[in-house]
Amino acid sequence: MFKKFDEKESISGVQQLKSSVQKGIRNKLIEQFPLLETYLDTILPKKDTFRLVKCHDHVEIIVHSSGELLFFRHREGPWMPTLRLLHKYPFFLPWEQVDKGAIRFVLSGANIMCPGLTSPGAIMTPVEKGTIVAVMAEGKQHALAVGTTALSTDDIAKVNKGIGIENVHYLNDGLWQMKAVK
Repeated sequence: MFKKFDEKESISGVQQLKSSVQKGIRNKLIEQFPLLETYLDTILPKKDTFRLVKCHDHVEIIVHSSGELLFFRHREGPWMPTLRLLHKYPFFLPWEQVDKGAIRFVLSGANIMCPGLTSPGAIMTPVEKGTIVAVMAEGKQHALAVGTTALSTDDIAKVNKGIGIENVHYLNDGLWQMKAVK
């Protein structure tokens, strides 16, 4: 999604959100990520205003008043954290760990295949299909990608073929490279 994402070409507009819209987004984030509830006032303070950056290809990004990119979504889909936010709060998404052999492919934007999640170096947290997950790497401390599961972890283990996690945002992609939006 963010492979060829360029700040100058991709951003079509920035709008400040009304407090009622902000409240709706905060409630949706708490519903989506229950573990984040105690930290949400730090990430998105109630009294602070945040903005919505509209991009081409129906991508929306929530930006803090400091310019920090926090969450994004495609079309009217679920909100997903940016990797920078996930590195600060790594606990609120389930982890799926890939083996060392998959790292370079994930960092080039490839989807995570089932064999990369079932090999000896990989670890899977049980989740359902369509869950937003942090993709970790064997031997690394921080997440290298955010994705959505294409199959439940039970099915990934049974089938062991095809795409297991769709890679949405990864280290060094266009969203990672994007500067703070003032």
